[in-house]
Parts: sequence; structure tokens; C-alpha cells
Amino acid sequence: MRSIAPGFLLREHSTFTSSCCFSSENEQANHAEQSRAAYSTKSFNTRRSSGKTQQRTEDSTDQSHPCSKIMNIFANEATQERAENARLSSFVGALALGDLVKSTLGPKGMNKILHSTTTGDITVTNDGATILKSVPLDNAAAKILVNISKVQDDEVGDGTTSCCVLAAELLREAEKLVTTNRIHPQTVIEGYRIASKVALDVLDQNARNNSSNAEAFRKDLVNIARTTLSSKVLAADKDYFANLAVDAVLRLKGSTDLDHIQIIKKPGGQLTDSYLDEGFILDKKICTSGNKSLKNAKILIANTSMDTDKVKVFGARIRVGGTAALADLERAEKEKMKAKVAKIQAHGINCFVNRQLVYNYPESLFAEAGIMCIEHADFEGVERLALVTGGEITSTFDQPEMVKLGHCDLIEEVMVGEDVLIKFSGVAAGEACTVVIRGATAQMIDEAERSLHDALAVISQTVKEPRVTYGGGCVEMFMANAVDDEAKVTKGKKAIAVESFAHALRQLPTILADNAGFDSSDLVAQLRAAHYAGQTDMGLDMQEGKIASMEDLGVYESYKLKRQVVLSASEAAEMILRVDDILRSTPRKRDGH
Repeated sequence: MRSIAPGFLLREHSTFTSSCCFSSENEQANHAEQSRAAYSTKSFNTRRSSGKTQQRTEDSTDQSHPCSKIMNIFANEATQERAENARLSSFVGALALGDLVKSTLGPKGMNKILHSTTTGDITVTNDGATILKSVPLDNAAAKILVNISKVQDDEVGDGTTSCCVLAAELLREAEKLVTTNRIHPQTVIEGYRIASKVALDVLDQNARNNSSNAEAFRKDLVNIARTTLSSKVLAADKDYFANLAVDAVLRLKGSTDLDHIQIIKKPGGQLTDSYLDEGFILDKKICTSGNKSLKNAKILIANTSMDTDKVKVFGARIRVGGTAALADLERAEKEKMKAKVAKIQAHGINCFVNRQLVYNYPESLFAEAGIMCIEHADFEGVERLALVTGGEITSTFDQPEMVKLGHCDLIEEVMVGEDVLIKFSGVAAGEACTVVIRGATAQMIDEAERSLHDALAVISQTVKEPRVTYGGGCVEMFMANAVDDEAKVTKGKKAIAVESFAHALRQLPTILADNAGFDSSDLVAQLRAAHYAGQTDMGLDMQEGKIASMEDLGVYESYKLKRQVVLSASEAAEMILRVDDILRSTPRKRDGH
């Protein structure tokens, strides 16, 4: 159909009607109505024809350029988030995780209740590592922060919350730069790298080392332990537990192997009833038929069956023709067990510790031979016992010369609360010790164990890397000011990213003040001014709500901890900033489901 301009149709209609004569007004009106209907139909057909022409043109264009459409190349219902959507999803997940744990930061941080809906277990904690590993997540960026925090916990033992919060604040600043200032992520990454290097260099220059002075170094270790415990459930008794933790770690004589320090939890009493005991304590009892005390013990640690050696064939049965045959069978089993006990005696031991149960008959045989018997020891306890006594766990006894025995000066039963435990004194690993934690509730004891473990881990790492830095937000402000100075001489848009890194560092003392209920804006401004005035030991006094000298307050933190926090957080932020696609694959479907 030929396309005709609507204006021409109107003019044609007007000319035609003016040249016609009508017999009445009704005929004239009817004719006008018919003309309008004809015009509407004609215009609609014209537009439809034009639309079809345009559609055919687009179809021909699509057919000639098959790559102009975004095709789904993924199978099994896999999905893809691209460019800004992927970056926004990563930012949102990381910021949400940072906001989740930042309220637990610092000595006035709040606790979280972790309630398992499957088992009904309840955990009350402010430990970042415990919270992060317990929360189920569906966001990829949030899982990256969790993994970074796990590395922090494995490397240093503490600082997981600081690491996660700093990474989230770096990404918060990066999100503003990318979306508002339209700065490319690679430029932001370059700026963050410059700032991170400056911060780590300044941290290295201002760390102090007192390892050459034993008394001063012990004081540093106690101060670090007090700072670590200030944010834990043990804060009220931090002086007592700080000295306990330092004593335990110094027994290791420079080793960072915390397996030599055993922690036993026993409900009852109060937290200050906890104590450090030299030697190893096993949470078991000595068999009733044996002696309750033994000197100069030679210990065989085993994981073997001490009932009857069962025929391990499913459905196997033994039929006997009468009671005499049954008695013969029982006698044969006893002879077999007697031979096994004889092989164990051939090792020249006077103490037998078994991972499995020891039944009445072999127990009586051990008692007749004067061998102390300890049965059903837990797996972790057996592993630690072998470690501290210098022995090895064995399951066969045919070659006594190949078996390594454990040794200790004294084995005896001790009372801890209302329970009877076994104490191994004078073990081969002289540095081995046991911390017995007492408390009113199971939740309190569990949280005390987590708190003490963090302190032990940080102290052991400080023994290995003896440098220390100031706490209370002091070192973060010092690094932030140095990064700001670097931003003034950085060229291009990277300078904005460097400034953003400094702002993220200042968020840590800000969050510390917010969690304590203080005016964070005023305190951080005072702290910043004090550092620019040359008072580089000033930090936040979280008890009085003011700035004070961290050296006078004895607030110190491990250099390795602070370095790892900055390093891990900047690497995590860089990794997430590089994301431009998120590809999700669906779970593999089983046949028939």
C-alpha cells in the first residue's frame, strides 16, 4: 500500500465534500461520519504497513549481524552477572558482612548469639573468626572476606574482625570512587597499592623491639595479652589471664606449637579459679583394678581392640554342638587375648594407655602384671599425650624394638572440681602444660577458651616476631596521616584513591569510639590533630572516653598482627575490585530427580 500523507487526505476530503450537494442535514452528517471512518481505517493501515516495513528492516539487520544479540552460551540454567551488576553485588555483600561484625570490634564491642536451628546449640561470642565461620553466606564477595579472615586467624590467631572491617571500609570507599566519581577500578587498585605500601613502611619504621631485654619483653607480652583480652569475656580479669597466658607461652621456649598447651574446661567455680598446671592432664580415670599412682612411667600408647578379636565378615556366625564346645570356644578366645597381653608386656612397660575400651579379662591380666591401665582415652587426648611424652601410637605389638615408648616421672589422679582426672608430671617435652578453665556456665567457659586461645596465639607469634606497636587506634591514625601526605605528591586520579585508603584506616578508631558510645567525630578529630602535632603515641582511652598516651596506658599490639590486617584487607579489596563478572552454575541434578 502506498503511504499517503495525512494532511493530503484531509485536503482531499475537504475539497470533495465542498463540491457535493446533500439533500438534507442527516445525509450530510452520515456522509461525514463515513468519511471519518474511512480516514481512520486508511491511516491505521498506513501505520501498520510502515511498522511492518520497519520490522522487516530490523529483522534483516539482525539476520545479517547474528553477533549483535547477547546470546546465552551457558548450559544447565547457569546465570551471569556482568559489569556494574557484578561489581554492585560484590560491594553489597562485602559491606553487609563488614557491618555485621563491626559492632564486635574493640574493648566495648557487643556480643552475638549464634543459634543453630538444627541442633539447637547456642553460642554467645564476639570472636570474629567464630562468627564468620558460623554464618551461612550466599554472596561470593562475602565468602572471600570470610576466607581472608580465616587466613588471618591461622597466621596470627587474632585480628579477624579488624581485617574484615578494614576490607569492607576499603570497598565502601572504592564504591564511591567507581560509581560517583567514575574512576576506573584499575586506577583505584593502583592508588590502594601505593597507599598500602606507604602504610606498611610507616608501620615497620615505628615498631619497637625489646627482645634483648627479658624483663621489658615480658612486660610487652603481658601488655599485648591484656589488649587482646580487653575485648573478650575475660576483660574483667585480663591481668590474671594475661600473666597466665604469658607463663604458658614462655614455657614453649620460643616454639609456636600450641599443641603443647592443653586447655581443659570444667564447669563450676568462677573464672579466676582457672589455673596453669605443669605437665599433661588427661580427662579420664585409671582402671579400677590398677594402682592409682605410678613413678618413672614407661608408657605404651595404643589404638587396638582389647575385647575379643572379632571376625570382621558381615553375617558371620559360629555354631556349637553343646556347652562343652562353647566352653572350648571361650577358652580359645581367652588364650588369644592372653597372648596379646603377653606381647604388650614384652615391651617392658608399666603403663598402658588405649584409645579403645579394655575389657575385664585383659584388665585383670594387666593388674596381675603390675601394669597401670588407662582405657577409652579420647583421640585428641591420645595425640597430645604421645606428643608430650615422646611416644608414638601403635596398633600392632609383634616388634617391640620398633615401638617408641613415652616417658614421664609421675602419673597420678587429681581432683578438678568434682571430677577425677589423670595428671602426667615430668613429661619428656618439659614445656608441656595444661590450662584448666573454670566457669559458671558452659557458654562462659567456651567463650573463655576462645579468648584465651587468641591471647596464646598472639603471644606465641610475638615471641617469634618480637616487634610491637601501639594500640587504641594510634597506629591506624599514624598510618592514615602518612598516607595522606603521600596523596599530596601522587599525580592523577590515583591521588583520590590514596586519600580514600587513609579515610578507610581512620574508620577503625571511629568504630572503636562508636561501639563504646563516645562521640567518635570529636575523638577522632582530636586524635588526628594530636598526631599532626607530633604526639605519635596518642590513642583512644576507651575507659575515660578521651585521647591519651598508649605508652602510659600500656596498650600495645603485635606488629605482625597489624601488618597482616593491612596486608590481607588491601589484598581482599583489590581482589573484589577486579571482579567484572559473576558466573553461577546450578547444582548438578541427579537422574530421576
